[in-house]
Amino acid sequence: MFSRDGFERSRLEDIAAEAGHTRGAFYANFASKEDLFIALLEHQAARRVAEISLALKGTAGPEECRRTIREFYLSRAKDRQWNILMLEFKLYALRHSEHRARFAAAHRRIRSSFHSFHLELTSSVGHSSALGEQAEKYAKILLEVLLSGLLLEHAYDPKRISAEEVNRLLGRMFDLVVSDKMAYLQRG
Repeated sequence: MFSRDGFERSRLEDIAAEAGHTRGAFYANFASKEDLFIALLEHQAARRVAEISLALKGTAGPEECRRTIREFYLSRAKDRQWNILMLEFKLYALRHSEHRARFAAAHRRIRSSFHSFHLELTSSVGHSSALGEQAEKYAKILLEVLLSGLLLEHAYDPKRISAEEVNRLLGRMFDLVVSDKMAYLQRG
């Protein structure tokens, strides 16, 4: 409902009804719609961490690990609902400064839940010491921004950029970001 109708337009009564509960049941579990929103995001992030962790357990060697992480990253582009929800999350926080710090903290928690996944990525390509902490930070930001931006552009105007083009560009950019070419970030 949040991704379909937007966070602000989603009414508590409708959320509760769609879940098969009353407004009172909602308040028995959540203090506010914002609490539900954060809980939903954290739940989805935990599910994704479990998915990538399971996939990485079966990898043999750095190159297979990198391919597995690349496939996971590209698969995120296919989950339109999750991506719209993440954009909604950020836009709501921007529009409502009283919630921004709380939402940003929740988003940092969500990102940190993927910490081991990112460590696995950098170690799989042999970059944990070569790129340094700052370059790893930039690589994570670039991957997230590329995904969000390309998916937003595709959702807005699929004639301008098709789903296939989004996937192809994300794959190329992933390869660039995790390659030795990222070493320039360390230089500033």
